[in-house]
Amino acid sequence: MKKKWIIIIVISTLVLIVVSLVFGLLFLFKKKVGDIRPAILPALKPKVGQTIDYLKLPAGYKIGIFANDLGNARDLVFSPNGILLVSATENGQIIAVADKNSDGTSDENKVILSGLNRPHGLAFYLGKLYVAQETKLTRYNFDENSLVATKDKDIMDLPAGGQHFTRTIVFRDNQMYVSIGSTCDVCLEKNPFNASVIVVDPEGNNPKVYAKGLRNAVFMILNDKTNQIWATEMGRDFLGDDLPPDEINILLPGDYGWPYCYGNKVVDNKFNAKANCGGTTSPVYEIPAHSAPLGLVFIDSTQFSMDEQGNLLVAYHGSWNRSTPIGYKVVKLKVDGDKINSSEDFITGFLQGSQVIGRPVDLAFDPAGSLYLSDDRAGVVYKIIKAN
Repeated sequence: MKKKWIIIIVISTLVLIVVSLVFGLLFLFKKKVGDIRPAILPALKPKVGQTIDYLKLPAGYKIGIFANDLGNARDLVFSPNGILLVSATENGQIIAVADKNSDGTSDENKVILSGLNRPHGLAFYLGKLYVAQETKLTRYNFDENSLVATKDKDIMDLPAGGQHFTRTIVFRDNQMYVSIGSTCDVCLEKNPFNASVIVVDPEGNNPKVYAKGLRNAVFMILNDKTNQIWATEMGRDFLGDDLPPDEINILLPGDYGWPYCYGNKVVDNKFNAKANCGGTTSPVYEIPAHSAPLGLVFIDSTQFSMDEQGNLLVAYHGSWNRSTPIGYKVVKLKVDGDKINSSEDFITGFLQGSQVIGRPVDLAFDPAGSLYLSDDRAGVVYKIIKAN
């Protein structure tokens, strides 16, 4: 009997050693190919109205919590009368966060839609709410007084996302533009709508590819002054710490290069060294690799100086596969027509050393010029205002 227990103990010990070796090799392999993730601190639980001291802004601005407990808060849009809607993609929800008593914070977080399939993009057009789920575009009636949304109609089906499942919507000249990411990191797509921005009318008729070769144009914004659509773009992974650059693009009909090219007509030798990138469209601005740019908004606010009007604020969600983490901030880009001349930090502190306490996602201004920022790590929407 004693011999039997000795054998069991020896075998168990050997199994534990083998398992430990396997997991150790897997860890080293992941580290080698670039899966280097910064430490994630437990999610903070800031209270509504709380000023956030660990986030740093330029002198003269302050940041506080407008709404909390929102899950992975993503896309932001204001209704015609100023109710802020937030998509909580992982929870399948759209949430209304309303400041009905005008005290500067949300009085109520009300789920107006639930059970959706990875909803992300939100837009209002002619008083109707459009919601982009992973595989469907749907239009809703939204009552701003009761905070109730009712389905109007399904607009169109969209291809499944695979690796990139978020969709974003922008309206221009009675047409709807929808960004649809690639199904993979780098590959040839079977469906031409993947890795593109399509254009379709508000009823879902005659969809077609508007711009292609866009691996993951996660967020788009209309520049009201020029009627151009600007978009952030995430480059592929596993080319090292510093390649390829992430991008900001002005969307025009044409090919933006993915999967064969990146940056300013650079051939992706790891995918196809013989590719010709001469006919592809170059980005307006290159962002350091793995910054993961998401939401962007043009400054049009009396809470910013005259010199800052028309400049661009962009949320850098932050890296997951870089030896030294990068991003995790909001930057202000100096815009001159179709060019970006410089960049400076606007909000920092989401990354403390190598530890992540927040990940900025989307940006929006309210009619009073206050700035709102979603954070899908902390599950909050921040409000940024000019300090008295």
